[in-house]
Amino acid sequence: MLGRKVPAVTFRTRVRDESVGGSNPFRWQDVASDDYFAGKRVVLFSLPGAFTPTCSTYQLPDFEKLAPEFRALGIDEIYCISVNDAFVMNAWGKSQGLESVKLIPDGSGEFTRKMGMLVAKDNLGFGMRSWRYAAVVNNGVVEQWFEEEGYSDNCDSDPYGISSPQNILAALRSQKIAA
Repeated sequence: MLGRKVPAVTFRTRVRDESVGGSNPFRWQDVASDDYFAGKRVVLFSLPGAFTPTCSTYQLPDFEKLAPEFRALGIDEIYCISVNDAFVMNAWGKSQGLESVKLIPDGSGEFTRKMGMLVAKDNLGFGMRSWRYAAVVNNGVVEQWFEEEGYSDNCDSDPYGISSPQNILAALRSQKIAA
């Protein structure tokens, strides 16, 4: 993964647009990989699903809480991607009160598949989802990679630790000290 460019895909997102009117003033907007990654140093983390226990209790809230520390280490944006549609991702973001972390809906799983991280989670009733991983991506190129152990279809556990924000911060701090 190191040194590899992130896949070029188009994400189908929903953005607030008051001109739409009504109780749900959102419109479709296509966003390309380059819109997210070009010219920026970002942390990208992926997880099995919005509203799931580990993702909602630890991973996403901790990235949100630690966002200032990431920015102090030269990270421009923090993105969370999941094989969920834009409606689910927007509802999840609203329920989490996000201000710093941006959610990317990979509804079809195309980005996740091209990253080599798509796994079956039929044992949980999920279908195809992402394996839990994170990366530091600099101008679209993977600079650091954090993949949970045990990558497999229908894994009977949900490992979490390697892709935690605390672990990524430690790696970024040690990189800064070494530089």
